[in-house]
Amino acid sequence: MTVYHFVGIKGTGMSALAQILNDMGFQVQGSDIEKEIFTQKALEQQGIPVLPFDKNNIKDGMTVIAGNAFPDTHEEIAEAASKEGVKLVRYHRFLGDFMKQYTSVAVTGAHGKTSTTGMLAHVIQGAEPTSYLIGDGTGKGVKDSKYFAFEACEYRRHFLSYTPDYAIMTNIDFDHPDYFANIDDVFSAFQEMALQVKKGIIACGDDEHLQQIQAKVPVLYYGLGEENDFQARNIVKSTTGTTFDVFVRNTFHASFEIPGYGDHNILNALSVIALCHYEEIDVAVLQERFKTYQGVKRRFSEKNVGKQVLIDDYAHHPTEINATISAARQKYPNREVVAVFQPHTFTRTQTFLEDFAASLQHADKVYLCDIFGSAREHQGKLSIEDLRSKISGAELINEETIESLKDHNEAVLVFMGAGDIQKFEKLYQQTVS
Repeated sequence: MTVYHFVGIKGTGMSALAQILNDMGFQVQGSDIEKEIFTQKALEQQGIPVLPFDKNNIKDGMTVIAGNAFPDTHEEIAEAASKEGVKLVRYHRFLGDFMKQYTSVAVTGAHGKTSTTGMLAHVIQGAEPTSYLIGDGTGKGVKDSKYFAFEACEYRRHFLSYTPDYAIMTNIDFDHPDYFANIDDVFSAFQEMALQVKKGIIACGDDEHLQQIQAKVPVLYYGLGEENDFQARNIVKSTTGTTFDVFVRNTFHASFEIPGYGDHNILNALSVIALCHYEEIDVAVLQERFKTYQGVKRRFSEKNVGKQVLIDDYAHHPTEINATISAARQKYPNREVVAVFQPHTFTRTQTFLEDFAASLQHADKVYLCDIFGSAREHQGKLSIEDLRSKISGAELINEETIESLKDHNEAVLVFMGAGDIQKFEKLYQQTVS
């Protein structure tokens, strides 16, 4: 039997794909840095071996799946390329071929991909066997699946390796400034992706850029505006969740209740409702499945510590920070909201410096951790002080000063970032336990 070896198995997509193949009975292993990353827990639970990087991990007869974060010069990738008896394939290429055996749904957009993929997977498997790959490192391979729901990332145009049956497009926004030149460059990538979809596109009509998308297949629009095909009306937000009615082309369709907070979760749910309507899935299944959706990892993940609430969230772009703080205020309207933010990459921090400052100001108090670089970028022209100076009352925080968060008794502490912000949350928990 072929052994699948993942170079960079702790990557969120890589970890999820490894779990899928393991579920399907294949022999799976992988390698990565030895630093602990949240994705490895699921791998360990499934008994998937995770080795330190070493070119000697590469053996004849293997299929080596290389993570997109690693260059061709990486010791294991170079070794795989040099061996005649080894098949070497990049993650996005492998995934593009893998999905062809299912009715595939690509979930893409600058923000909301992971939450929407998780919601779609949870809801649709109530109707039909569904395999899924979520960008929080969660993957599941289900025997005889009809559907395959997966997260499709626009970074470096990797999603152009996919020709899905459907695409859910949540929004188009300028991000990844280390790769994309501007918003027009981002739009061109999504436009190219749209032309590869085979059956239909479910797009957020409230997004001005998605309104311009051209496709060879039907485009169904969802949103809060009246011009959308699928519109949410009579929205009621509470501390326990959100209810709303859905109208399809101005005709009442059904009422829904979700345990999520904020407009972004209503929009995510609308996209799932639209897709399921197009696939003629019983609306009663959706109504029941929505009620039991628990969310995905690192997306508004909560825990109570003493009299404080700690929220862990992947928000690393100003738009996402706005959404996360808004959701915290909906659920905890009478509590102080404290943002603990770690910027991710120097180029993103530089590009959105003013926007980061504006979004963080929506919190009652702001603490900033040092900028987290990336595998591609270890330093930049600015420091965290450049951001701190633009936010009234903001303070810098590190491992030694983390205890100062204790001063915010009964507050909601929102830890946000795509780097290793979790280590600060974990450290803080240790100081209060």
